[in-house]
Formats: sequence, structure tokens, C-alpha cells
Amino acid sequence: MRNPEVLCLSTGSRTGWLARTFLVAALSTDEASSPNNLYGATKIAADKLFVAANTYTQMQETRLAVVRYGYVMGSRGSVVPFFQQKMAAGVPLPINDERRTRFWIRLPKAVQCVVDPFDLMAGGELDVPRIPSMKLVGFVEVISPDYSHRTFRQDDRYVVTPTLAEWGFTTVDGDAAPVGFTYRSNTNDLWLKPIELRAILGIG
Repeated sequence: MRNPEVLCLSTGSRTGWLARTFLVAALSTDEASSPNNLYGATKIAADKLFVAANTYTQMQETRLAVVRYGYVMGSRGSVVPFFQQKMAAGVPLPINDERRTRFWIRLPKAVQCVVDPFDLMAGGELDVPRIPSMKLVGFVEVISPDYSHRTFRQDDRYVVTPTLAEWGFTTVDGDAAPVGFTYRSNTNDLWLKPIELRAILGIG
């Protein structure tokens, strides 16, 4: 983070501006829980400001609450295209711990989780929806190029079927490859022995 004061000022400025409305729900993140970086710290600061602001609005009709969730799939800032761009460019992914997990939520569900609390908002709530979790390494495995589900083994070859087949292609004969299967020279079960290579090259 090159300009931490800018991030803090940005969060605080938007907080003060939104507090002038009638019913307000601040959008938080799971990184605000036990934060270990500046981003999470500014988020939890915004959460606390929103909750505390109800003290100053108790004589008015303005009520403020917080909605906290995790990665939003399909949003403009989604980690999905970000990781895909990194992978396409051959850049290492920013995962510093294989044990790292995050909450995941689809965009329509996230919108609904923001809208629903308004019906019962009394002010000061921290609304946390029950949503699934996933390890980041598991997520990477899903978005990594994997053709195993479209691969079939025949007697002397593997056939990878096309993703889209508007010309009428259906399937091929053969045994479906196991999930996660890769065909690599270093893990191949067929090896050319030196004596065989000598015979091919005509070396006595």
C-alpha cells in the first residue's frame, strides 16, 4: 500500500457522505474480521463508524447498519477475472498461504443480502449472511485450464473433445479420463528404453 492515508481518507469520506440518507447499509467484507492488513483495518473502522453513527442519529429517522460478506462472483472487482488474467500472463498468483479461505457469494445473492436487512433495520446491526467457504487453492484448481472432463482414452491415443460444437459434434468412443488427469512426458507410463532407441537409430 503506497498511500495508506488516501485509503483511510477515502473510506472515511464516503462514510460521512452516506450517513445523510434515511436507511444506510455499509458494504463490508470478511477481511474486516480480525484484519491483518491496512485494507481490512479500514473496513472494520468503517464498520465501527457506521454502528456508532446511530448514537448521533437517534433523535432522527436515519438508521445505519453493516452488511458483511466475502468474494462476490460476477462483480466488477471479482477475483475470478483477476486470477485468470494473472494465469494467462504467467504471473504468480498472490496466495501466500495454501490454507487461506474466503467466503464466496454470487452477485444476485449479494444484492439480496444488502436489500433484505432494510425491512427490519433498527440501526447498528452487523448482518452476516450464511454463505459457503472455499480454499483459494481449490478455486485456482477450478479456473485452471483443465481438459480432463473432455478427454477420452482410446487404444493408442487420447482425444480431447471441443468445448463448443455448433457443427453437430457429440462425443467419441473411449474411456473418460479421471478428473484432473494430465498427460505429461514426465508422468507418462510409456518409456522409450535406450536399447529401443539404438534400434530405431541403427546404432549397434
